[in-house]
Amino acid sequence: MTNQANQALKIQAAARALEYVQDGMWLGLGSGSTANCFIDLLGEKVQAGGFRHIRAVPTSVSTAQRAQSWGIQLFPLAHTNPGGIPHLDLAVDGADEVDPHLNLIKGLGRALLREKVVEIHAQQFIVIVDENKVVPRLGSRGPLPVEIVQFEAEVHVNWLNSLGCRAEQWFEQDGSPVVTDNGNFLVRCWFEGGIPDAYQLADQLASRPGIVEHGLFLDMTELVIVAGNQKVWTIEKQSR
Repeated sequence: MTNQANQALKIQAAARALEYVQDGMWLGLGSGSTANCFIDLLGEKVQAGGFRHIRAVPTSVSTAQRAQSWGIQLFPLAHTNPGGIPHLDLAVDGADEVDPHLNLIKGLGRALLREKVVEIHAQQFIVIVDENKVVPRLGSRGPLPVEIVQFEAEVHVNWLNSLGCRAEQWFEQDGSPVVTDNGNFLVRCWFEGGIPDAYQLADQLASRPGIVEHGLFLDMTELVIVAGNQKVWTIEKQSR
């Protein structure tokens, strides 16, 4: 599939997600190329006067900059419910992989920690993907990103390699480490044949000092919008 064709699918999925937005909502805005399509469509409607009271929380510096360029009002997450637990009406984001239970791998857009912080507070979290991101098992298409502290980074990478995967620190093309908006490093973990038990792995990662966050987004969405060459369709979570 060409980049142009892939971009067209992302726009179609984003357009379907926009149908769930109502004026006056608090929105969580995801990060990455697919989320950017949604931000652009939302921004066009804001500029056209269609949404006058939309308030949004960005999940990365780049998302904030893109949303601001469209005139979308941005706020810190705490402002959604001052003094209480934050509440978003809707969050929209892309994903790197979606399995049959609507569990996700996210984070190759380098914003997994902030995405998770924001999106766990959404009453509804909609994921938009092209059909190539739908997989039978998480980790079968690409790597799982893991955010680690800079201190003793090699130790964390070595530990990750003990989990049955090939873990490598993520570097820029110039050889410098990829650094997140939070000042942390990223590691990419490849699992041959996919991740055997995503829940067990998530628990292991969560309990390890130095591992800040991981790209397993489990039981967080009940609706995925998929754009394919022939149509756009939705997948709703079924009881396990």
